[in-house]
Amino acid sequence: MNEDILYSPEEIAQKLKIAKGTVYEMIKRRDLEAHHIGRHIRISDTQFENYLLKCKGYENIYEADINRENDETVANVGPICIHVNTELEGHVKISINPENIILSKGTFISSARNIYKGIVTQIIDEGSSAITVVVDIGLSIKSLITSKSLNEMNIEKGTELYVVFKTMSVKVYR
Repeated sequence: MNEDILYSPEEIAQKLKIAKGTVYEMIKRRDLEAHHIGRHIRISDTQFENYLLKCKGYENIYEADINRENDETVANVGPICIHVNTELEGHVKISINPENIILSKGTFISSARNIYKGIVTQIIDEGSSAITVVVDIGLSIKSLITSKSLNEMNIEKGTELYVVFKTMSVKVYR
């Protein structure tokens, strides 16, 4: 079993060169995930890494296992097989930028290898006409679209959509 290192908020503050109070605020705002163990707060190495990735603009971050099947490389994220392009093997993390995900009302012929049917579970207005649409495809995935697209496609909570993205849009790393 992989053992995850646990850090105190003070140790995270030292790593980020910020005040301890700022770390507590980040946890309170849910910018940084943390474990509450009794009266103590601990941040795992994985939670810290995910925070750093989100700061770099990465989203849709998942733990996955790489498999090679019929000359194709897939990352298994629970029941979902995502086509990826990587030389890495074994347990990895993958991420997909929400701007690289297309939402569609139906299927169409394209070069995209990743096409999944799902249901809209959440719509978040990000301001400046940007809308985050969360779709459950067996896992929650976020797509960023314009408010004009949201309205023209008549997307609302419960709408059935296809989530489409290219293999090359999936970042794979350790």
